[in-house]
Amino acid sequence: MSIINQVPDGKDPFSVCLISTDCTTTSGIAHRVLEDNGHSDILLQYMENALQRHHISPEALQRHIDLIASLKIENLPIPRSPYPQTSKTQKGNFAEVFLAEYLVSTTDMELPIYRLRYNTNPDQSMKGDDVLLFDLDSDPVRIIVGESKFRGTPDKQSVIDIVDGLVRSNKAGLPISLMFVAERLFQENKPELGRKVQNCAVLFAANKLHIDYVGFLMSNQNAKNHVNRHTTDNLHNLLMISLGIQSPETIVKKAFEGLESRL
Repeated sequence: MSIINQVPDGKDPFSVCLISTDCTTTSGIAHRVLEDNGHSDILLQYMENALQRHHISPEALQRHIDLIASLKIENLPIPRSPYPQTSKTQKGNFAEVFLAEYLVSTTDMELPIYRLRYNTNPDQSMKGDDVLLFDLDSDPVRIIVGESKFRGTPDKQSVIDIVDGLVRSNKAGLPISLMFVAERLFQENKPELGRKVQNCAVLFAANKLHIDYVGFLMSNQNAKNHVNRHTTDNLHNLLMISLGIQSPETIVKKAFEGLESRL
């Protein structure tokens, strides 16, 4: 696996909770199979914290909690939750956050912003690249574009949609969310990092930017079979990751219920 490394041994939650196997799809694409090993409680706790971090900053969360407390005293209506309430969006966000966290854990690359914090309507899925990771100090500068899908039951179409989305990104050239990331960094008072991300457009034009693609399917324990059978070889620098969990809907539901209980 040249795009990502192995999960660090020891206390890394992905190492503790998941069995990892590297294989190749029938079309010759690298495929990392992740399977639940029975420690879903540890994965649930990790993902609950990660979902909170991706959706809202600690400062904004505290302001929200303080506002709720004040409104309750006055017996006034409570503002909507900062987390999605619709099951479909919860599942999609869970898969996206898992992929982002897993790639950070298995590479030396950086996730510069938590993009879900900028979603003006938490109940709708956010447009743009699901995951963008950067290694801005490597030569050449490297980007990973990630596309994630959640399916309660895996199917051929879900795999096709993942690969097609990444192929479209590849044909478009520069990742569609690149300037979005740069602008958010400038807004967060990180101008040096913002300029480095923005400069990727210049590097791309000069053919000095390396872009890899990672597709991710989260589903039940049959996810790996569909990825193996239905992944096409349209991209040479593609890695597929599948996550098979016995009850994928249950862990998503519990994670967001846990988030709501913190408010």
